[in-house]
Amino acid sequence: MVVCGDDALAHRLAAELHYVYRTRVTVVIPGGPPLADPAGQRVVGWRPGARTSAFFGRFSAAVGRVPPARQTADDPAPDGGVRVMEAPTLDDDVLTEAGADRATALALVHDDDEANIHAALRARRLNPRLRLVIRLYNRKLGQHLEELLDEAARVADPGMDPAELDATTTVLSDADTAAPALAATAIAGTSKVVQADGLLLRAAERTPPGSREVARPGLCTLALLSSTTSDPGGSEGSDSSGDEGPRLLPGDEEVAAATGRDTVVLEAVSATGPPLLPRRLGSRRLPLASLFSRRLRWSVAGMAIAVLVLTIAAWQLTGAGLLRAAYLTVLDVLAIDDPALDEPTGRKVLQLLSGLTGLLLLPVLVAAALEALGTFRTASALRRPPRGLSGHVVLLGLGKVGTRVLARLREMDIPVVCVEEDPGARGIPLARRLGVPTVLGDVTQEGVLEAAKIQRARALLALTSVDTTNLEATLYARSVKPRLRVALRLYDDHFATAVYRTLRAAHPRALTRSRSVSSLAAPAFAGAMMGRQILGAIPVERRVLLFAALNVAGHPQLEGRTVAEAFVPGAWRVIALDTAEPGDRQRDLGAAPPYDGVTHQEPALVWDLHPGYVLRPQDRVVLAATRQGLGEILAGAPARRG
Repeated sequence: MVVCGDDALAHRLAAELHYVYRTRVTVVIPGGPPLADPAGQRVVGWRPGARTSAFFGRFSAAVGRVPPARQTADDPAPDGGVRVMEAPTLDDDVLTEAGADRATALALVHDDDEANIHAALRARRLNPRLRLVIRLYNRKLGQHLEELLDEAARVADPGMDPAELDATTTVLSDADTAAPALAATAIAGTSKVVQADGLLLRAAERTPPGSREVARPGLCTLALLSSTTSDPGGSEGSDSSGDEGPRLLPGDEEVAAATGRDTVVLEAVSATGPPLLPRRLGSRRLPLASLFSRRLRWSVAGMAIAVLVLTIAAWQLTGAGLLRAAYLTVLDVLAIDDPALDEPTGRKVLQLLSGLTGLLLLPVLVAAALEALGTFRTASALRRPPRGLSGHVVLLGLGKVGTRVLARLREMDIPVVCVEEDPGARGIPLARRLGVPTVLGDVTQEGVLEAAKIQRARALLALTSVDTTNLEATLYARSVKPRLRVALRLYDDHFATAVYRTLRAAHPRALTRSRSVSSLAAPAFAGAMMGRQILGAIPVERRVLLFAALNVAGHPQLEGRTVAEAFVPGAWRVIALDTAEPGDRQRDLGAAPPYDGVTHQEPALVWDLHPGYVLRPQDRVVLAATRQGLGEILAGAPARRG
């Protein structure tokens, strides 16, 4: 495996491949001067330097383990080492030296989309069968890039197997991968979510089923939580696992015996609603209340009553018809009627009163015009939080991750108030288009969180890229509302664990979670490099449970076995079957269904499988699996039951 990058995702991805899947990994990091031979041609070699030592230091800090370069011969997998190369650019020579021409998979996880695309095009020319995993934020561009690279592989190697070609190119986004878990953390009753074939898988924490609880169809136990979940000093909720961690995919007997431990169960499978349509002035009807204030509406009503009274008086005093009296009254109010010099006294008095009413009407009309103009001008601007807003989620940061989390929350119709310091942040246009209330300001400054109505919020999501900013906002929000649900994004695991334990000890009745985007995204990237389709990852405390779509053919642990026989506690479990014909199956089951006003294909996944159903080679199933278990099933290793 070849990994190109030098950020948190690259560190965790290399650790995932090395420690979980026991593969040989070559990491290419930027740095190192270009080398040249006497003839002037460029030569690239593995030349460790200061950046290599720094990489192993960050690698060890990210995973909390001894770096591979310092492991001894008694390590469980001494042959699966990590090699580091320093290169200034990812050209053909660098990729060849890294082994891309003979590697199984190449991951391009630089934060620069353009650099990843250029390297992917070069790698495809070097090795048409190379499995490419590309980190790309732009989803539409990623879809086109997948089609381009797959077509290039098909042309370069016409004899490639269709199943192998289907997994040749995968474009992922760490923000998209981590967004469901981050968004679900802040929602009461929806702790974890995963997209699958247009459906929404929801996992929830529950106590073991009692005698009065009726099991609902389709439910299965995904995990037993650790015994420290109710201990303020426990490690649950941080990305590091202690000695008493959760038990993933337990057997039925183990669930029945664990009477004192909470469980994570598959709660529901429901269709996700279409994304909210853009809010445009030309395609929506603004209500009267949004155009004119309440005081102005009362003023207009008072003027209308005054005109009506004058009309009735003119009708009674002058003897004219009702329509003529109304017409003359309106002319007098607008000051466009002739003076009533030769008219009776009553008519003269009514004309004077109508003129006075017209003078009072003039400022009302001007105010109405100004308010309507101001409403239309601010309709496309950022909204302010309404006065009576409550029960919402306060989202701090509208960068890459915050933008994706905002989209997820709005798809589930969760009220959100965003706080962003930079007016030109990536998520500002999305917040404006969706009409999400947004507060522009530094969250560390006094009054910013109050403007976001933090005292009446249901949860706080601190997703800025600065750990100290997230921590400061969390501490201040807890001082305002001690029982506020909080999920903060922290990079350093040791720091996250210390912060979590301290916050839980200080506020034992409040829910606190610390999440790392790289730790949530790395399993999906590693899974794509191993050649399977990852639908999503559900965090269980600080461990990860993967959902993957897998073809039964070629896997003796599944082929020819019943659903009950294929279940290996602690490793994997078949939870759904794709009933679509092989030629009609969706390539990406984890993609959110597009909404363009047309009818889409009905979901083909069946979730209530009979335990006696025999898995056939042509079947495709959805597995819930641990990282180690899925690595074993892909490698064909015997399952370690229990």
